[in-house]
Parts: sequence; structure tokens; C-alpha cells
Amino acid sequence: MSSSPYAADPAASRGREFPQHGGGTRGPRSAFQRDRDRIIHSIAFRRLAGKAQVFVAPDGDHYRVRLTHSLEVAQIGRVVARSLGLDEDLAEALCLAHDIGHPPFGHSGEDALAGALEKHGGWDHNEHCLRVLMRLERPYCDIEGLNLSWEVLEGLAKHNGPVAAPGWALQELDAAFPMDLHLHASAEAQVAALADDIAYDNHDIDDGLRAGFLQLDDLLTLDFLSEQWDAVRARHPDAPQPLQLRELVRDQIGAMVNDLIETTKANLSGMGSVQDVRQAGRAVAAFSPEWASRERRLKAFLYERLYYHPEQVETARVAHKVIARLYAAFDQDPSLMNPGWRETLPADAALRARHIADFIAGMTDRYAIDCHRRIFGDVPEGLSNV
Repeated sequence: MSSSPYAADPAASRGREFPQHGGGTRGPRSAFQRDRDRIIHSIAFRRLAGKAQVFVAPDGDHYRVRLTHSLEVAQIGRVVARSLGLDEDLAEALCLAHDIGHPPFGHSGEDALAGALEKHGGWDHNEHCLRVLMRLERPYCDIEGLNLSWEVLEGLAKHNGPVAAPGWALQELDAAFPMDLHLHASAEAQVAALADDIAYDNHDIDDGLRAGFLQLDDLLTLDFLSEQWDAVRARHPDAPQPLQLRELVRDQIGAMVNDLIETTKANLSGMGSVQDVRQAGRAVAAFSPEWASRERRLKAFLYERLYYHPEQVETARVAHKVIARLYAAFDQDPSLMNPGWRETLPADAALRARHIADFIAGMTDRYAIDCHRRIFGDVPEGLSNV
């Protein structure tokens, strides 16, 4: 339960898009607790277990995927929300749902879908997240979507700040259930966005080192990591290096979390309501200038050494080709789609393109690979790089 005046209050929620009855028979939960549970029980959430985080279709069992990443983000988000007196359940729901819109193969899959829909409004994984939760996921007999609270939906729509130029998907959803796109989101949503940064900045280091794409000596060219590494070795001089590296990642996460809490607490001082947060004209959840600079440097390092590693670039190229070929195949011959999807394929060109993209975006990495094998008889080499 939140304890601060600037926290979102589930009892004062702006409600859901569609009225529902009989909710009290399913346990004494707040609106935001119900949202979290609806997300966890959704098919779209389960599919995150088969979607790439950094490495496409990894053979190793120890690499992160979208699902495990989302759970780690939620753990960080809850800690920060609790420390700030925010609503933990809302923060957790936002953290768990934030990657649901990702297609197979991560950003290379997104780029392929955006290219395929270039003449029909484009494609964006953040907006598709809202589309999945509000329209495509259908667990109820008489309504569309998961019917989540307004606060969850607006937080997902605006977790990176106000949206000045929404794409077609968000325009349609906002017209049906307005989300105040010109304002900032709640503090819980802002915390969830930075919890995501903390999680992937540091856990991608862990996976990159494990895969051999990152080298410790290169990592230690970042002075703040070098200082933490020296401190770890001083505390645990006889520990094996793999354990020292895990200690380094934990220390880095802890330092970023503590800085986020202190800085955000100061920014929230004097605010008397969640509306004050939305109308502040700036993000209130933030790192200090020192740690914001460090986070930018770390992210730049990861892009240079991990995300744009030559093997990663080649894998992304192959993955892009797979998604582009699947889209073209379904567009040319809808009978190749699953029955439920081909039977509901619209005639209008834009709606048809978006329908095919919805089908592909819901695939896991391995399902997309299997579809490519079924249609074209092969799987391009280099699609799994670890």
C-alpha cells in the first residue's frame, strides 16, 4: 500500500475502458493488483519466454530472454517504488508489461515490420504493447483486451515522457480511451522506465561476458566500473573471477538503485498529488547528473562492444530477412497463416498489413524460425549466435 501523497491510488483509479462485473468474487485485490495478475496470466506474457533479449534463440539455458528480463525489471521497480512510498503493484504491473509489444528477434524484427508497414503508418513495439493489451489479447467473453486500469495504460504509453506525435496504433487507442498523452506519466511509470535501464544495462554485461562478446579489460576502461571492480577484489581476493564478476554487477545495480531513490525523493519533495507529478513539466524519477552521465557512457559502451558486435550485426541482418520474408509470404498467400488469422484478414490494404504484422509480432523466435522452415524449407545460417 502506498503512503505518499504523490503516489497513484488504486481506489481513485480513473477506471477501465469497459465496465466489468463480478470482480469481487475473485479475491480482495486492488485495481492495480488485478492488473498485475491479468498481465502475468496472459498468453502474451508467457510468450516473452521465447523472445530475444540480447541473443537470438540462444542455445544456452543461462541467457536472459524477454521474460526473465521483465521479472528482473519488476524486482528493481518494486524496491524503488517501496522506498519512495509509491504504489508497488502499479510499478510492478508496468515493469512486467513493458516488453510485451516486442516481436520475434527484438529490434531487428521491429525494423523489418516497420519497413513492411512503411506505407501503412509504420510499426512501433511500444505502441504495439498497448495494442496487445487493449485489443489483441482476448481472455474475456464480451470485451476486447485485458481491460487494464487507465493508470497502467497511460504509464505504458508515456513511460519515456509525453507523446507529441503518436503513431496510428496509439492514436486509435487514445481516441477510444484518452491517456493525456501531453502530460508526463505517474511516478510509478517513470520508475519502471528507469528500472528497465538499470536491469538491461547491467544484466547485458553479465550475458555479454558469459558469451565472450565482452572482455573484462575493455569493460574496465569505464572508470566507475574499474573502481567498483577494485573494491570487489579487495573484499573477495580469493574468490573465482566469475563470482567476482557477479558481485560487480550486483554492486553496480545497487549503486544505480540507491542514486535513483535519492534523486527522485528530492525531486518529489513538496509534491502533493499524482497530478502534480504529471504536470511537473519534467521527469521526476531520475538519476543524479553524475550517474546519468555514467549510465549514458555505459549504454554507449554496450552499443559499441555488444549490440553492434560484428556477430550481432550479422545475426540481426539474418533475423530481419526472416521477418521480411514471412511478411511477404503471408501478404502474397494468406493461406499460409494460422486459420484464425487468415479467416479474419481485412480487405482494406492498411488494415490487412497491420493484421499480418499483428500475427508476426506475436510469434516467438523459434516459432518464426519454424514458420520460415515450413514455408521456405530452410533456416538461414547464423540466426542463433550463442
